[in-house]
Amino acid sequence: MGVAEKDKPIANPLIVLREEFDDWAILFDPDTGNAVGLNPVGVFIWKLLDGSHTAEDILKKLRESCRNVPEEVEDHLQDFIQSLVERGLAGYEAKKA
Repeated sequence: MGVAEKDKPIANPLIVLREEFDDWAILFDPDTGNAVGLNPVGVFIWKLLDGSHTAEDILKKLRESCRNVPEEVEDHLQDFIQSLVERGLAGYEAKKA
């Protein structure tokens, strides 16, 4: 994975997750008015962006909890997390010096 093994992504606490009836959800940034749709797997990952799981931990949970996980899931997961970070929806806790 492109991120250091011990880095733990964390959801931006200002972002609102609105879950829909069909297990899809919308992430809403009240500061910008931007919204992003999440499929059920995206929602699953979002809920693990709590600052206590590494990307490797999330990958393991995906493989344990989901059926028919593709081989390239690791790349997709990294891309998804990076996309959230680039949009300001998630980040990484600052390391203590």
